Amino acid sequence: MSLNRRQLAAWMLGAPWLSPAARASTAGADAWPSQPLTVVVPFSPGGSVDVAARLVMPRLAERLHQPVVIENTVGASGTIATQRVIKARPDGHTVLFGVASCVLIAPLVSPERFRYDGLRELLPVAPVASSAFVLAGRPDLPAATAAELVQLSRQQPGRLTVGTDGVGTSLHLTAEMLQQQAGLSWTHVPYKSGPQALTELAGGQIDLAVLPVALVQSFVREGKLRGLGVTSRQRAATLPQTPSLSDTAVWQAFDVEAWQGLLLPARTDARIAERLARETAAVLAEPELVRKLAEAGFKPMVMEQAQFTAHLQRERKLLEATVQAARLQGTG
Repeated sequence: MSLNRRQLAAWMLGAPWLSPAARASTAGADAWPSQPLTVVVPFSPGGSVDVAARLVMPRLAERLHQPVVIENTVGASGTIATQRVIKARPDGHTVLFGVASCVLIAPLVSPERFRYDGLRELLPVAPVASSAFVLAGRPDLPAATAAELVQLSRQQPGRLTVGTDGVGTSLHLTAEMLQQQAGLSWTHVPYKSGPQALTELAGGQIDLAVLPVALVQSFVREGKLRGLGVTSRQRAATLPQTPSLSDTAVWQAFDVEAWQGLLLPARTDARIAERLARETAAVLAEPELVRKLAEAGFKPMVMEQAQFTAHLQRERKLLEATVQAARLQGTG
């Protein structure tokens, strides 16, 4: 082993020697954040993911003492935003406010089109919130309950239409899971966004839709849509009159909640990720923020960084099985 003069001096003094690049990385992590953060939201303003981001990010900005700029990068089921963050400098100043659709599902459905691995090329940092979906029906649907819907669906296989926010999204795969578990057949109608599917459902152009609680709750409360059931085992706090789909025999084991979380480019310094995770957990413990999230149909979701990564790995296996069973690969 050969040492130069500087390395030898450090070795003799018992101090670790760091290359210039390593020293720069250490200084960068210690000084983070040194500029405003750009939080990339993969969907349009006003949607449920955007709502969650705009509730949480201002509080995080205060704790980090840096502005946070929310950038809505829309298109291709959130994959444009995801790839933008994958390719960003790994300095901790570009963050993905991610969901399963763009991080996990898109590469499973369209591997030739989306050539990235969301768990290898991104670093899961912290979940932020979770929310159930609602299986909703048009106002005049001849089924008032989930059990009646199952009966109607079996009488008319393939006749009922179900809208979601596109092919290969979390909403789409949830609709597929519902059909697979109950042995039903609906015709999928993909829209460009959840709000568009909501408008079409309220107008009676489609029979059913799987939509986020945050998006559909006011329509259900006002009687403009039929809330047939929520996808979580517990009823949603903002829709107490809408039962859980798991109360229906064919969906007894059904339990699906969507996550929103923060992810960084994969090569980001681990200390930056740890700081961001710690500050996010602190924000999510604030009673006022918890209240605002609940009003919007969300629950705070707090996990250690390793737990969050393991959660996403388990979810990807489940989603992969759903994609294969529905023969969705190559359809996005």
